[in-house]
Amino acid sequence: MWLTSLLNFFRKPKKEEVKKGYSSHPRTVVYNAPWIDPALRRQLWAIGGGKGGVGKSLMTVMLGASLTRWGKKVILVDADLGGSNLNLLTGITHPPYTLVDFMQNRVDSIEEITLDTPIDNLKVICGADDILGIANPKDTQKTRLLNNLKKLDADFILLDLGAGTSYTTLDFFLFAPNRIIVMSPQNTAIQNAYGFVKTCLLRKLSREFSDDPECMRLINRCSDSGEEEKIGTIVKLREAFEKLGPEQIADLSACIDEFNFGLVVNMAKEQKDINLGRSFIKVANDYMTLKPENLGYITHDKRLERSINRMGDFLKNSTEVITEMGFYDLSNRIIKNLYKESIGRRQGVAKPAAASAPSGDPGPNL
Repeated sequence: MWLTSLLNFFRKPKKEEVKKGYSSHPRTVVYNAPWIDPALRRQLWAIGGGKGGVGKSLMTVMLGASLTRWGKKVILVDADLGGSNLNLLTGITHPPYTLVDFMQNRVDSIEEITLDTPIDNLKVICGADDILGIANPKDTQKTRLLNNLKKLDADFILLDLGAGTSYTTLDFFLFAPNRIIVMSPQNTAIQNAYGFVKTCLLRKLSREFSDDPECMRLINRCSDSGEEEKIGTIVKLREAFEKLGPEQIADLSACIDEFNFGLVVNMAKEQKDINLGRSFIKVANDYMTLKPENLGYITHDKRLERSINRMGDFLKNSTEVITEMGFYDLSNRIIKNLYKESIGRRQGVAKPAAASAPSGDPGPNL
């Protein structure tokens, strides 16, 4: 039902919107980002999306490179433990250290596995997929990794998550105070993005209400059919919680309100692709009562596809191409949002940014 609603919206863009065409991307000449209070900034960002092939890894690298052009220090983390590739996309063919070295206690600190890239102020923590079982680390390993990431000296730490909805991927996504969903304009990608968001939310609710059997029974009915009648949407789950009492529905509402994320449509070719972000947000609100932020879109460009095997040189020498695609717009929007939030918090009036959980939310207790 939700997918039909979304696809109908997607296939029938308003005529006046189509006529407008693409918005023009400014040529970035001076990179002078506003100062962000280090005590208030939200440096950890998770980039997910559920489906493989939507461009999460390229999005992570290109966004990271764009943020360095604003004078920010960025660390990319290959958190796709079953299929890492950030090392190749940053020009590192044979990384001397990987995330496995830290997770298996071969090094003393996470700083030791942080490697330089060909781009100034852009570093990377490479993953490795050649170790049996590393794609499903223990909770203690995940907790140690995530807690140490927060200690790194960086303005932005970008987690490139794997495809699918494994507990590891979900927990990494939920731990980050800032979250981005990457979606491409294919039906399978749309469906997987919606499924990823819903599964993440249910994972968060399961952790929040793990000690309440009645609440867990309802959450499980929303997760799978089982023997009881399935609860199809989060809206229906809210209605079921209302019957349990005011305390339960209040806790549920607070937990759902904390789960925020930004949405980026990748590989947009037509105006209807651009409109997909707004239509997805409408469906997320109608069926899950969520209010994600539309962070914009990245245009499809064959020059990027042709440069996959030489990304290091491409990132250094193709400033105009990257600007045209929209990555500088995206990085600028992220920085401005954090700057506004920082100023507001110092004035004591700010609300959490739309793509972020409240600053007091430590993420899941792994």
